[in-house]
Amino acid sequence: MTKVFIIHGFEGSPNGGWRPWLMSELDKQDVYACALSMANPENPVCAQWVEEISRHVERNKDDSIYLVGHSLGVPAILRYLENEQAKNISGAVLVSGPSEKNQNRKIDSFLDKEFNFEKIKSHCKTFSIIHGDNDPNVPLENAKFLTEKLNGGLTIVKNGGHLNGSAGWLSLPQCLEALVKMIK
Repeated sequence: MTKVFIIHGFEGSPNGGWRPWLMSELDKQDVYACALSMANPENPVCAQWVEEISRHVERNKDDSIYLVGHSLGVPAILRYLENEQAKNISGAVLVSGPSEKNQNRKIDSFLDKEFNFEKIKSHCKTFSIIHGDNDPNVPLENAKFLTEKLNGGLTIVKNGGHLNGSAGWLSLPQCLEALVKMIK
């Protein structure tokens, strides 16, 4: 069975922004999708988020797993994929994700060291990166860097902002399109 696990961002929730819409659209295509509830979104700890992703992937290890991350969910997915015990993931869609430290000290545990991109790529078959051209939280250069390091496809959304509910994004067709392309 094909399953999609969606990881929200800093101060986010499973049912915020475009996540409910994406789950509904995937359900129409007989794809199981679940937005995970990450621990302490206001004061996140990377190890806890990685453990939550790992727990869901491990429980579904016989399925074809895809991961979708928004904002802080992106480095959480990347840190999961760095683990030796990470299961092979069929694909990952990374939306508005930081790849380097920024002014927010609360997320330092996710970005305090460089990513091991070779290990990450060895645990995931394909990557798609989606980013707003005017994201106020995460510079577009972060998306370009991830695209280069992960050999992924980059979709730039004009006037996308941070591609979250606060920016008016209650659906994200670009994410659905990327997933459908990976799954087929």
